[in-house]
Amino acid sequence: MAEAIHDALGAVLTRWTMGAAAAPATSLWKEALGDAPEEAELRLLALSGQFLGVAVTVEPPAGLRVLPDVPALALATIPDPLRATVRRILLSMKDARQRRDLLRFLDARGWTMHPADWMPAASDDDTPDTYAPWRDWAEASASPAARDRTSAHALTAESWDDFWPAARQAAFGELRRRDPAAARALLETRLAGEGADARLRLLSLLAPQLSDDDIGLLETLATSDRAPKVKSLAAALLARLGQGAAAGEDAAELAGYFEVRTKGLLRRTRIVAALPLKTPAQHQRRRALFGIVDIAGFAAALQITPDELAQMWTWCEDYIADAGIAEMAARSAPDALIAALCGRLDDIGTAAMPTLDALLPRLDRAQRMDFARQLLRRRASCQVALNITGGDCSLDGLIDTPAGAAIVVAASNSDAMRPAELACELLAFGLLASRSAAAQAMERLGRAGMLAADPRLDMIRLNAALENNGATG
Repeated sequence: MAEAIHDALGAVLTRWTMGAAAAPATSLWKEALGDAPEEAELRLLALSGQFLGVAVTVEPPAGLRVLPDVPALALATIPDPLRATVRRILLSMKDARQRRDLLRFLDARGWTMHPADWMPAASDDDTPDTYAPWRDWAEASASPAARDRTSAHALTAESWDDFWPAARQAAFGELRRRDPAAARALLETRLAGEGADARLRLLSLLAPQLSDDDIGLLETLATSDRAPKVKSLAAALLARLGQGAAAGEDAAELAGYFEVRTKGLLRRTRIVAALPLKTPAQHQRRRALFGIVDIAGFAAALQITPDELAQMWTWCEDYIADAGIAEMAARSAPDALIAALCGRLDDIGTAAMPTLDALLPRLDRAQRMDFARQLLRRRASCQVALNITGGDCSLDGLIDTPAGAAIVVAASNSDAMRPAELACELLAFGLLASRSAAAQAMERLGRAGMLAADPRLDMIRLNAALENNGATG
């Protein structure tokens, strides 16, 4: 009977769609409809609506799941009037690094993205810790077998499994900063039960506040962990503590590609210089050795100390060797040696930028900001400075630097800078500047002839409009 009614309603719906009365043309519920035309239409509407709402309800597929609500984050969402500007900025960004800088900028100001404008994937490790609940929500949503977890309480050995991976990593990082000993003890208890990628990420969080108390755990991992990457990272952290491998065959082989000699006639200066390479195989072998030898072992093979190596290295003569020593130092040098290398690079200036990239993860925020200020005074571009600082620096007086002056000139003279380069500089400027510096730039660029509504000014305009929501920026 239900199938017959369902088929007959096709003609009813067709006539109603065309604006015609359907009661006279249907035999459905004829007696119930009655003879009055208007009353018959209303009764037919009520009966058909009840039938379609009850007997023809579409059942959801068997595999359909009701997802939990998107979790609230610790920081407030960007004010609604600014969301359209943020969406335009995201669309204009060409790579993930720029997006990361925008997220850091917002995080430093005390704001987060709206989930309708952007959501991270579970694998977005470079997002601020603020977004950890969203990353875990994305992972849980993609897993049909995911079970509910709550991370409303403190991270302990007992509550470890109550945390999703991103929230656990964020909580562990905060614990390491607050109580290094408790974090190390927790890792000793729970690390073995994690997968190789998770072990690698958690072990990397030991690097802040690294101390001799961590040596026992690191030695165990360096010798007995089942993942080569984890063993390699543990060995690198040991090297930072002065517990690296002695100068062995690999270190001696790498040292054979260099020589310690003197330079200068009156003031004899000892330097470490690269010897000429003759074949592609030698280039490949030297590059591979830089990746496995620690800096203490390399210095010992050259019969000098690591501090002497930092002072004697000849920069900007062999850029591939420069990249190799920088990566070696970033992996295995103690913090004091990193500071010494950066001091040498600061003397060299913008020519050292390709090398500096490898050392950036070892620098804290204050060091990165100081380095950026130095380079900006030496006529580095805003893009170069942004590569150093990320989007959480909040620099004052940026429009008065050589880079800011170049932007003002380009705003009034289209031949002074390529349009694409100007757009990138304006985006970088907006991510670098403090709020007052952004407002100053909007006024200065307006006088130079740029329209306030120019989409290339979106990031600077957002910066000037976005209040500091109790953050440090």
